[in-house]
Amino acid sequence: MVRGRLDFISGGVRSGKTAFAENWLGTHTAGRLVYVATGRPVDEEMNDRIRHHRQDRADRQESWETIERPADLPGVLPMIREGDGLLIDCITTWLANEMYEGFESGLPCHRRQGCLEKKIDAMLGALSEMTEKASAVVVVSNEVLDEPYPATADIRAYSEMLGRIHQQLVSMADVAFEMDAGIPLRWKPENGKRGIV
Repeated sequence: MVRGRLDFISGGVRSGKTAFAENWLGTHTAGRLVYVATGRPVDEEMNDRIRHHRQDRADRQESWETIERPADLPGVLPMIREGDGLLIDCITTWLANEMYEGFESGLPCHRRQGCLEKKIDAMLGALSEMTEKASAVVVVSNEVLDEPYPATADIRAYSEMLGRIHQQLVSMADVAFEMDAGIPLRWKPENGKRGIV
């Protein structure tokens, strides 16, 4: 079995990264298109986003199947068929979910020694396993905060951990893009091509 490709796309909120990822995935797989949603419907804003993404995919000609797995990405593995194209949207939402798991008890995961690192290792391992079965896996994430932000320990921890995850994803990826105002910039080239797609 030939390993599937893994591609990484990051960008700001409403940069067009998800729409680009959907189109990119459609050109790199002939199999079933599967949207792996990491958003947890915890408030009305997130409910609206989830509804918007579902409707947007329903309006397209391609047939999408959605798997709602807000945190348990390794749990997606048994649901994958040979040749699927997977779109995982998005790592930032996944990270926020996992960082604050257990906050009700007063001790969220990122404050427990080794908890978040273990979850990240499991997530990266699952992505690698997904490429053994799927024809293509596209991972979407928001850009890491690059402007001054409140100097709280939680926000610093979140930004630093997201940056580390991005570095690992780029290292694993066949191609890495950054969306800037709707324009995809290819940062990790394939076949020597770098720049605007």
